[in-house]
Amino acid sequence: MSARGDVRTYSGFRAMTLVCLVVLYSPLIIVTVYSFNASRSITVWEGLSLQWYADVFWGPESGKFKQAAINSFSIALIAATMSTAIATSAATGIVRGGRFRLRTASLGLISLPLMVPEIVTAVATLIFFNFIGFTRGYLTILVAHIAFCIPFAYLPIQARMQGIEDTFEQAAQDLYATKAQAFRRVLLPMMMPGIIAGFLLAFIVSLDDFIITNFVKGAGVETLPTAIFGSVKQGIKPNIMAISTMLLVVSIAMVTISYVVSKKDSST
Repeated sequence: MSARGDVRTYSGFRAMTLVCLVVLYSPLIIVTVYSFNASRSITVWEGLSLQWYADVFWGPESGKFKQAAINSFSIALIAATMSTAIATSAATGIVRGGRFRLRTASLGLISLPLMVPEIVTAVATLIFFNFIGFTRGYLTILVAHIAFCIPFAYLPIQARMQGIEDTFEQAAQDLYATKAQAFRRVLLPMMMPGIIAGFLLAFIVSLDDFIITNFVKGAGVETLPTAIFGSVKQGIKPNIMAISTMLLVVSIAMVTISYVVSKKDSST
Protein backbone atom coordinates (compact mmCIF):
# COMPACT_ATOMS: atom_id res chain seq x y z
CA MET A 1 0.00 0.00 0.00
CA SER A 2 1.31 3.46 -0.85
CA ALA A 3 1.87 6.04 1.84
CA ARG A 4 -0.90 8.13 0.30
CA GLY A 5 -3.47 5.37 0.86
CA ASP A 6 -2.28 4.43 4.35
CA VAL A 7 -4.77 5.70 6.97
CA ARG A 8 -1.96 5.80 9.53
CA THR A 9 -0.51 8.84 7.74
CA TYR A 10 -3.72 10.86 8.09
CA SER A 11 -3.71 13.82 10.45
CA GLY A 12 -5.18 12.96 13.85
CA PHE A 13 -5.08 9.18 13.33
CA ARG A 14 -2.72 8.52 16.25
CA ALA A 15 -4.68 10.77 18.61
CA MET A 16 -7.99 9.18 17.68
CA THR A 17 -6.50 5.70 18.10
CA LEU A 18 -5.21 6.64 21.55
CA VAL A 19 -8.60 8.02 22.60
CA CYS A 20 -10.37 4.85 21.44
CA LEU A 21 -7.90 2.62 23.30
CA VAL A 22 -8.30 4.63 26.52
CA VAL A 23 -12.11 4.61 26.34
CA LEU A 24 -12.25 0.88 25.57
CA TYR A 25 -9.61 -0.50 27.92
CA SER A 26 -9.22 1.87 30.87
CA PRO A 27 -12.42 0.54 32.59
CA LEU A 28 -11.11 -3.02 32.23
CA ILE A 29 -7.74 -2.02 33.67
CA ILE A 30 -9.39 -0.24 36.61
CA VAL A 31 -11.57 -3.28 37.41
CA THR A 32 -8.54 -5.58 37.24
CA VAL A 33 -6.36 -3.36 39.43
CA TYR A 34 -9.02 -2.85 42.11
CA SER A 35 -9.78 -6.56 42.27
CA PHE A 36 -6.44 -6.80 44.12
CA ASN A 37 -7.28 -3.96 46.52
CA ALA A 38 -7.20 -4.89 50.22
CA SER A 39 -9.90 -2.34 51.00
CA ARG A 40 -13.63 -2.99 50.71
CA SER A 41 -13.96 0.46 49.16
CA ILE A 42 -13.75 0.72 45.40
CA THR A 43 -12.18 4.19 45.64
CA VAL A 44 -9.62 3.80 48.44
CA TRP A 45 -6.42 1.84 47.81
CA GLU A 46 -5.00 0.00 50.84
CA GLY A 47 -2.47 -2.33 49.24
CA LEU A 48 -2.38 -5.61 47.33
CA SER A 49 -4.47 -8.55 48.47
CA LEU A 50 -5.97 -11.76 47.06
CA GLN A 51 -8.74 -11.91 49.66
CA TRP A 52 -11.51 -11.09 47.18
CA TYR A 53 -10.47 -13.95 44.93
CA ALA A 54 -10.60 -16.23 47.95
CA ASP A 55 -14.01 -14.76 48.79
CA VAL A 56 -15.28 -15.81 45.36
CA PHE A 57 -14.45 -19.46 46.08
CA TRP A 58 -15.04 -19.69 49.82
CA GLY A 59 -17.05 -16.59 50.79
CA PRO A 60 -20.75 -16.28 51.69
CA GLU A 61 -21.78 -15.99 48.03
CA SER A 62 -19.44 -18.68 46.73
CA GLY A 63 -22.23 -21.24 46.26
CA LYS A 64 -24.21 -18.91 44.00
CA PHE A 65 -21.19 -18.03 41.89
CA LYS A 66 -20.01 -21.64 41.60
CA GLN A 67 -23.42 -22.76 40.32
CA ALA A 68 -23.52 -19.81 37.93
CA ALA A 69 -20.06 -20.75 36.64
CA ILE A 70 -21.14 -24.38 36.12
CA ASN A 71 -24.19 -23.20 34.18
CA SER A 72 -22.15 -20.75 32.09
CA PHE A 73 -19.39 -23.15 31.11
CA SER A 74 -21.68 -26.11 30.46
CA ILE A 75 -24.03 -24.02 28.30
CA ALA A 76 -21.10 -22.46 26.45
CA LEU A 77 -19.52 -25.87 25.79
CA ILE A 78 -22.72 -27.49 24.50
CA ALA A 79 -23.80 -24.40 22.54
CA ALA A 80 -20.38 -24.02 20.91
CA THR A 81 -20.28 -27.71 19.97
CA MET A 82 -23.77 -27.74 18.47
CA SER A 83 -23.42 -24.40 16.68
CA THR A 84 -20.04 -25.40 15.25
CA ALA A 85 -21.49 -28.66 13.90
CA ILE A 86 -24.40 -26.78 12.31
CA ALA A 87 -22.10 -24.08 10.95
CA THR A 88 -19.77 -26.70 9.44
CA SER A 89 -22.70 -28.35 7.68
CA ALA A 90 -24.00 -24.98 6.48
CA ALA A 91 -20.58 -23.90 5.19
CA THR A 92 -20.17 -27.19 3.36
CA GLY A 93 -23.55 -26.80 1.68
CA ILE A 94 -23.13 -23.14 0.76
CA VAL A 95 -19.47 -23.15 -0.29
CA ARG A 96 -19.23 -26.64 -1.76
CA GLY A 97 -22.85 -27.16 -2.77
CA GLY A 98 -22.58 -25.16 -5.96
CA ARG A 99 -25.32 -22.83 -7.17
CA PHE A 100 -28.77 -23.63 -5.83
CA ARG A 101 -32.00 -21.70 -5.61
CA LEU A 102 -31.91 -20.52 -1.99
CA ARG A 103 -28.15 -20.15 -1.62
CA THR A 104 -28.20 -16.35 -1.18
CA ALA A 105 -31.21 -16.51 1.13
CA SER A 106 -29.54 -19.21 3.25
CA LEU A 107 -26.39 -17.12 3.63
CA GLY A 108 -28.51 -14.11 4.59
CA LEU A 109 -30.42 -16.06 7.23
CA ILE A 110 -27.18 -17.31 8.79
CA SER A 111 -25.72 -13.80 8.89
CA LEU A 112 -28.92 -12.13 10.14
CA PRO A 113 -28.21 -12.47 13.91
CA LEU A 114 -24.99 -10.48 13.38
CA MET A 115 -26.90 -7.52 11.91
CA VAL A 116 -30.00 -7.53 14.13
CA PRO A 117 -29.57 -5.72 17.49
CA GLU A 118 -29.14 -8.27 20.26
CA ILE A 119 -32.00 -6.80 22.28
CA VAL A 120 -34.33 -7.48 19.32
CA THR A 121 -33.10 -11.07 19.13
CA ALA A 122 -33.64 -11.45 22.89
CA VAL A 123 -37.21 -10.13 22.78
CA ALA A 124 -38.06 -12.24 19.73
CA THR A 125 -36.64 -15.37 21.38
CA LEU A 126 -38.61 -14.71 24.56
CA ILE A 127 -41.84 -14.22 22.59
CA PHE A 128 -41.18 -17.44 20.66
CA PHE A 129 -40.66 -19.49 23.83
CA ASN A 130 -43.79 -18.02 25.39
CA PHE A 131 -45.79 -18.70 22.21
CA ILE A 132 -44.90 -22.40 22.13
CA GLY A 133 -45.31 -22.73 25.90
CA PHE A 134 -41.67 -23.59 26.55
CA THR A 135 -40.88 -23.16 30.26
CA ARG A 136 -37.93 -20.86 30.72
CA GLY A 137 -34.84 -22.27 32.36
CA TYR A 138 -31.51 -23.90 31.56
CA LEU A 139 -32.81 -25.43 28.31
CA THR A 140 -34.17 -22.17 26.92
CA ILE A 141 -30.80 -20.50 27.50
CA LEU A 142 -29.06 -23.36 25.73
CA VAL A 143 -31.37 -23.29 22.70
CA ALA A 144 -31.11 -19.51 22.41
CA HIS A 145 -27.30 -19.63 22.63
CA ILE A 146 -27.04 -22.34 19.98
CA ALA A 147 -29.08 -20.25 17.55
CA PHE A 148 -27.21 -17.04 18.38
CA CYS A 149 -23.71 -18.60 18.12
CA ILE A 150 -24.18 -20.23 14.69
CA PRO A 151 -23.10 -17.17 12.63
CA PHE A 152 -20.07 -16.59 14.87
CA ALA A 153 -18.93 -20.17 14.29
CA TYR A 154 -19.84 -20.01 10.61
CA LEU A 155 -17.62 -17.07 9.61
CA PRO A 156 -14.16 -18.59 10.29
CA ILE A 157 -15.28 -21.98 8.97
CA GLN A 158 -16.55 -20.44 5.73
CA ALA A 159 -13.39 -18.37 5.36
CA ARG A 160 -11.22 -21.46 5.77
CA MET A 161 -13.27 -23.55 3.35
CA GLN A 162 -13.20 -20.82 0.70
CA GLY A 163 -9.40 -20.91 0.91
CA ILE A 164 -9.27 -24.62 0.07
CA GLU A 165 -9.32 -25.48 -3.61
CA ASP A 166 -11.84 -28.13 -4.60
CA THR A 167 -9.11 -29.87 -6.59
CA PHE A 168 -8.12 -31.74 -3.44
CA GLU A 169 -11.51 -33.42 -3.26
CA GLN A 170 -11.52 -34.03 -7.01
CA ALA A 171 -8.14 -35.74 -6.75
CA ALA A 172 -9.43 -37.94 -3.93
CA GLN A 173 -12.48 -38.91 -5.99
CA ASP A 174 -10.23 -39.66 -8.98
CA LEU A 175 -8.52 -42.15 -6.67
CA TYR A 176 -11.90 -43.88 -6.14
CA ALA A 177 -12.87 -42.16 -2.90
CA THR A 178 -16.55 -41.46 -2.42
CA LYS A 179 -17.73 -37.91 -1.73
CA ALA A 180 -18.17 -38.79 1.94
CA GLN A 181 -14.66 -40.23 2.15
CA ALA A 182 -13.19 -37.22 0.34
CA PHE A 183 -14.91 -34.91 2.81
CA ARG A 184 -13.97 -36.91 5.90
CA ARG A 185 -10.38 -37.73 5.01
CA VAL A 186 -9.33 -34.74 2.89
CA LEU A 187 -11.51 -31.66 3.35
CA LEU A 188 -12.36 -32.00 7.04
CA PRO A 189 -8.73 -32.21 8.28
CA MET A 190 -7.85 -29.15 6.18
CA MET A 191 -10.84 -27.29 7.63
CA MET A 192 -9.93 -28.13 11.22
CA PRO A 193 -8.14 -24.82 12.07
CA GLY A 194 -11.23 -22.89 10.95
CA ILE A 195 -13.50 -25.25 12.88
CA ILE A 196 -11.43 -24.80 16.04
CA ALA A 197 -11.45 -21.02 15.63
CA GLY A 198 -15.22 -21.06 15.09
CA PHE A 199 -15.75 -23.25 18.15
CA LEU A 200 -13.65 -20.97 20.38
CA LEU A 201 -15.41 -17.85 19.09
CA ALA A 202 -18.84 -19.39 19.67
CA PHE A 203 -17.76 -20.55 23.15
CA ILE A 204 -16.67 -17.09 24.25
CA VAL A 205 -19.77 -15.42 22.75
CA SER A 206 -21.99 -17.81 24.70
CA LEU A 207 -19.95 -17.48 27.90
CA ASP A 208 -20.08 -13.67 27.88
CA ASP A 209 -23.66 -13.20 26.70
CA PHE A 210 -25.92 -11.28 29.05
CA ILE A 211 -28.83 -9.71 27.15
CA ILE A 212 -30.31 -12.84 25.58
CA THR A 213 -29.61 -14.90 28.69
CA ASN A 214 -31.30 -12.35 30.95
CA PHE A 215 -34.46 -12.47 28.82
CA VAL A 216 -34.83 -16.23 28.40
CA LYS A 217 -33.55 -17.56 31.74
CA GLY A 218 -36.01 -18.86 34.27
CA ALA A 219 -36.28 -18.09 37.95
CA GLY A 220 -33.38 -19.54 39.93
CA VAL A 221 -31.19 -20.17 36.87
CA GLU A 222 -28.18 -17.89 36.65
CA THR A 223 -25.07 -17.64 34.51
CA LEU A 224 -21.97 -15.68 35.49
CA PRO A 225 -22.99 -12.49 33.62
CA THR A 226 -26.50 -12.49 35.12
CA ALA A 227 -25.17 -13.37 38.59
CA ILE A 228 -22.72 -10.48 38.37
CA PHE A 229 -25.49 -8.14 37.26
CA GLY A 230 -27.72 -9.25 40.14
CA SER A 231 -24.96 -8.61 42.67
CA VAL A 232 -24.09 -5.22 41.20
CA LYS A 233 -27.70 -4.06 41.67
CA GLN A 234 -27.12 -4.49 45.42
CA GLY A 235 -23.90 -2.47 45.29
CA ILE A 236 -20.48 -2.87 43.71
CA LYS A 237 -18.38 -5.16 45.89
CA PRO A 238 -14.71 -6.14 45.45
CA ASN A 239 -15.54 -9.81 44.89
CA ILE A 240 -17.52 -8.76 41.80
CA MET A 241 -14.36 -7.19 40.43
CA ALA A 242 -12.48 -10.43 41.11
CA ILE A 243 -15.08 -12.49 39.22
CA SER A 244 -15.10 -9.99 36.37
CA THR A 245 -11.31 -10.15 36.14
CA MET A 246 -11.29 -13.95 35.99
CA LEU A 247 -14.00 -13.92 33.33
CA LEU A 248 -11.99 -11.34 31.40
CA VAL A 249 -8.87 -13.52 31.56
CA VAL A 250 -10.81 -16.52 30.21
CA SER A 251 -12.23 -14.40 27.38
CA ILE A 252 -8.80 -13.02 26.45
CA ALA A 253 -7.30 -16.52 26.50
CA MET A 254 -10.02 -17.92 24.21
CA VAL A 255 -9.78 -15.02 21.76
CA THR A 256 -5.97 -15.30 21.74
CA ILE A 257 -6.09 -19.02 21.01
CA SER A 258 -8.61 -18.43 18.22
CA TYR A 259 -6.39 -15.72 16.74
CA VAL A 260 -3.25 -17.88 16.93
CA VAL A 261 -5.03 -20.82 15.30
CA SER A 262 -6.31 -18.56 12.50
CA LYS A 263 -2.89 -16.98 11.93
CA LYS A 264 -1.18 -20.36 11.91
CA ASP A 265 -3.76 -21.57 9.42
CA SER A 266 -3.27 -18.59 7.09
CA SER A 267 0.53 -18.88 7.24
CA THR A 268 0.41 -22.51 6.16
